[in-house]
Amino acid sequence: MTEPSAPIAVPAGLPSAGSLPSTPAVLVDLDIARRNIRRLQDYADTHGLKLRPHIKTHKLPDMARLQLAAGAVGITCQKISEAEAMLEGAPEIADLLITYNIVGTSKLDRLKALARRVRLSVVADSAAVVDGLSAAFADAPAPLAVLVECDTGAHRCGVATPAEANRLAHRIAASPGLVFGGLMTYPPAGGEARVEAFMGAAKALIEAEGLAVAVISSGGTPTMMDAAHAPVTTEYRAGTYIYNDRSLVARGACAWEDCALTVLATVVSVPAPGRAIIDAGSKTLTSDLLGLTGYGHVLGRPDIVIDQLSEEHGRLVSEDAIGFAVGDTVRIVPNHACVVTNMVDAVHVVQDAEPRIAPWPVAARGRIV
Repeated sequence: MTEPSAPIAVPAGLPSAGSLPSTPAVLVDLDIARRNIRRLQDYADTHGLKLRPHIKTHKLPDMARLQLAAGAVGITCQKISEAEAMLEGAPEIADLLITYNIVGTSKLDRLKALARRVRLSVVADSAAVVDGLSAAFADAPAPLAVLVECDTGAHRCGVATPAEANRLAHRIAASPGLVFGGLMTYPPAGGEARVEAFMGAAKALIEAEGLAVAVISSGGTPTMMDAAHAPVTTEYRAGTYIYNDRSLVARGACAWEDCALTVLATVVSVPAPGRAIIDAGSKTLTSDLLGLTGYGHVLGRPDIVIDQLSEEHGRLVSEDAIGFAVGDTVRIVPNHACVVTNMVDAVHVVQDAEPRIAPWPVAARGRIV
């Protein structure tokens, strides 16, 4: 597995030190991101899957445009405010799925307003959520498409059995203001066999009672290249694939050269030969471990472990002399790219074809309601 070099003074692939942003800064290599978009889109096209990227990773309308231009059928959002931000920045987005139970009068009112702007679908995993959606959309000019969320092994949200999926599908179909849109799941990594078994059984039950199952939506980046092993799936949602991160390298889903997002940090202290402190802490790198040891990977220095974070400090340790001086810069592949995006006002986009850094405001930053 090839790892891009990262000289200490000016990280590889970046403009001169004078044009680097103040640190800590989140960098996105646009050429790598475009390559990642193309890779998954080609896979989906080859296997007859519709691709609906999850934008919670990048939260950027311009990145969504790149995904749609490559062939995605629409986008996936997690929260209403995230969807609102995407449409504010890219009003041409025409098809949007929110994969989250929408609960509460104020959110349902905003959902109705959103439905007037875009072809909208949502999910539900209980009668309570369905009844709330129906009460809100009973007088709407067009019905709201609702997919039944199914638990195929991740044990988060979702009905637990195909029989429950069948019952909830028919409740949706019978509810004023709603139309049954299909089935949705977020499976565990490597859960394609579970998806095929659960969704196949649910589809058979639902169709035996006269309802069509137009969409079966699955997702997840870690085993995205195995999506076709569940042929019952009609569309696939992945988010982190556009940037990738250390957790995905560890899973074997990508290589270091596929990681488009890195954190640029400056060494602010070298208090001991084997220890250095950088200006990126938990407010930049995130405290997510995802089963890993340490809080990110320093490119070009596999000997270094980021073993400790406080809010504004990161501690780098090595068994040998660390070899840094105050003022040196490093690039770090974070454990979890999605969280990093949501902690900064802008990412700094780098392109080899035009070697300069341009800030892109993170339009949906903090949109979590």
